[in-house]
Amino acid sequence: MFPFLLLILLSLSWRISASAQPAEEFLRCLSLRFHNSSSIAKLVYTHHNSSYSSVLKSSAQNFRFATPSTPTPLAIVTPFHASHIQATVYCCRKHGLQVRTRSGGHDFEGLSYTTTYKVPTLAFPAGIGHTVGIGGQLSGGGYGVLFRKYGLASDNVIDARLIDAYGRILDKKSMGEDLFWAIRGGGGGSFGIVLAWKLKLFPVPANVTACTVSKTLEQNATKLVHQWQSIAHKFPKEIQSSVAIARVNSGEDGKMTIQASYSSVFLGSIDELISLIEEKFPELGLVKEDCLEMSWAESILYRTLSIIGLPLETLLNRTQNSALSQTFFKAKSDYVKQPISESGFEGLWPKFYEDEAKSAVMVLVAYGGKMDEIPENEYPYPHRAGNLYSILYVVNWEEEENKNSEKFMNWMRRVYSYMTPYVSKSPREAYVNYRDLDIGTNKFNDDKGSYAEAKVWGRKYFKNNFDKLVYVKTKVDPQNFFRHEQSIPPLTFEV
Repeated sequence: MFPFLLLILLSLSWRISASAQPAEEFLRCLSLRFHNSSSIAKLVYTHHNSSYSSVLKSSAQNFRFATPSTPTPLAIVTPFHASHIQATVYCCRKHGLQVRTRSGGHDFEGLSYTTTYKVPTLAFPAGIGHTVGIGGQLSGGGYGVLFRKYGLASDNVIDARLIDAYGRILDKKSMGEDLFWAIRGGGGGSFGIVLAWKLKLFPVPANVTACTVSKTLEQNATKLVHQWQSIAHKFPKEIQSSVAIARVNSGEDGKMTIQASYSSVFLGSIDELISLIEEKFPELGLVKEDCLEMSWAESILYRTLSIIGLPLETLLNRTQNSALSQTFFKAKSDYVKQPISESGFEGLWPKFYEDEAKSAVMVLVAYGGKMDEIPENEYPYPHRAGNLYSILYVVNWEEEENKNSEKFMNWMRRVYSYMTPYVSKSPREAYVNYRDLDIGTNKFNDDKGSYAEAKVWGRKYFKNNFDKLVYVKTKVDPQNFFRHEQSIPPLTFEV
């Protein structure tokens, strides 16, 4: 395995490889490149530093990759200035080290390891995971409560500053249209290290409406989920709608059942939303008591943590527990283009009664709206018109259960296999920000990666846009300096 180095920017990323080599040559190189060599001690952590472990784990969100058996980097660099990153890239190239950059530490397969706005009526259409680094959102797409109205986070980047494989700092103009296209949704860790993003903000009402309605199987959940599939993607753009499906205690002598929780955020008032749902989906039975009006920023907290009244500063707390942070988990994704039959859902429910599914959840997120209007090749993220909704599958487990983690992983794979007839085909599409190494990986021979290997997973994430991403990679990083198990390969290294 290759020696590698972890570079943490702002709050950034990580991943695995191991090395028994000493760090002296790399540190000597850095000392020559840094303007103030005495600052190395404050910026670079090796295994000899007492703080190494705490820095490494400081933003790890999936504890599956924070165990003693996980290979660790040769060194960690926490840069304060762009020149520190330039020096690190130079010295890594010189000494044959890989670089892994961390944004928020949320990479679902550990391959990498926002802030609130002060104006309450301006917003950015990013995801709702407040501990996810902005670089992680923008590099792969990023969808949240505004994406049906304004598109993905990556659709709304208007400039960026990036350090490329040669240590140059480039902006939109100097990097060129192709590279600027690729970094806005083409996946992290392939093209360079982004120092800064310039984003387009959008108007939102002073108050929005957030609603949640939960129904069990005994309350017609199966029929309602089946109906929702054909309705939600046609909702007005101002409504973001999702359904979270999980096992719960029915309260009847400890009997378990399946519950579907319907959540919506609407850019308008409670009365307006009630009227819309009564017209479009009256079977849901939405009433005022199911809804709350709040600011857009408060709605992000509500959707993430399901708690009312938390201060907005909570959004800046990177250690705050949420659904996919500070836990052990495995996740997968799918896209659905035709409604799943009621019998299809009924065949799925028994899997949620299995022991491994006690903390499992399946989240359906309605598409349509602005997503239907953007051509699938306009940005690297291709999952646009024709999708009714996306699916995120997650299974969690506790630390004491991690020695048997494979049984939870296998449960997830059984569910994924069961869903095969009901989801997208040729390719079976997946979301790159929900990284999944089960769908394929690069098998490196030295620093070489194969196009033939990569297109297996690449077309699932990017469809036909994968070939353009390979073209851009070949042009800007032909030596494949920035690489990982699912990085875009250059054609130079076809084997």
